[in-house]
Amino acid sequence: MSLISLIIPVFNEEESLPELFTRVKEALEPSAHEFEILFIDDGSHDDSFQCMQELSKLDSRVKAVGFQRNYGKATALNAGFQRCKGDYVITMDADLQDDPLEVLDLIAVLDTGWDMVSGWKKVRHDPISKRWPSKLYNLTVSKLSGIAIHDFNCGLKAYKRKVVKNVELYGEMHRYIPVLAKQKGFSCTEKVVQHHARKYGQSKYGIKRLFTGYLDLFTVLFLGKYMRKPMHFFGLAGMVLLLIGAGILTFLSVEWMRQYFFGTGQWISNRPIFYIGILLSIIGGQFISMGLLGELITSSLHKENPVIRENN
Repeated sequence: MSLISLIIPVFNEEESLPELFTRVKEALEPSAHEFEILFIDDGSHDDSFQCMQELSKLDSRVKAVGFQRNYGKATALNAGFQRCKGDYVITMDADLQDDPLEVLDLIAVLDTGWDMVSGWKKVRHDPISKRWPSKLYNLTVSKLSGIAIHDFNCGLKAYKRKVVKNVELYGEMHRYIPVLAKQKGFSCTEKVVQHHARKYGQSKYGIKRLFTGYLDLFTVLFLGKYMRKPMHFFGLAGMVLLLIGAGILTFLSVEWMRQYFFGTGQWISNRPIFYIGILLSIIGGQFISMGLLGELITSSLHKENPVIRENN
């Protein structure tokens, strides 16, 4: 019999928690699986944490974890990943827009061989001001990451245990769990899920998330490719700049010698390209130095921790 861990980050959702708990029980108790619910309170200002504690007293399968202040969804999920014990791990939002009835269907997809399944809210009950920026954002992330899924922001996702134990989240990286999982060698697919209209409260996200999301995307892609080999990024950029700068200075030196010896060239003084050549050479050298420093830091602080596959 398998154990399902549901990890539910909470921020000011006291009205929805009792109903969500009831829906989860109704969806999972008839199945052959055992389950646990980890509510992670991300520094709520209402009585969400007190409600979580009351639910944990009513049912031992409920675990209540509370932060002293708001750290963000990624930190909340990471706390759940560290504490969960399930063979299958489900993440979902606490606002009742994700349907617990989808959980077993997501697990069924995992059982076909996938390591992770991301929900796809194909029909969304959000205002158009959220839907269209989200479509643009998801299309960009899919193209840049090479992962063919439509909804990176969907909170409803299913994982095998080995995925969450090898992916570490911080900042706002929760949007990029499929990317982080792919970088670790795990497989990812998607499944269409229902999306319900918000019943209580208001959305915690605004347009700012779109812009910060792109910054986080660049961070994820950069770290995923160059975390263990920073010289490949900084060194390559430095070499290109240094070669261009050296080429410019070499050309100007030849022109100076032609003018000095034969009177057919040009003097270097007062030529802007001379200063451009010097600037590119200096910047190129600095980039190479940054790459070397990065390699020193990487070699001293980080060791490669590959995901191991073993026969049971």
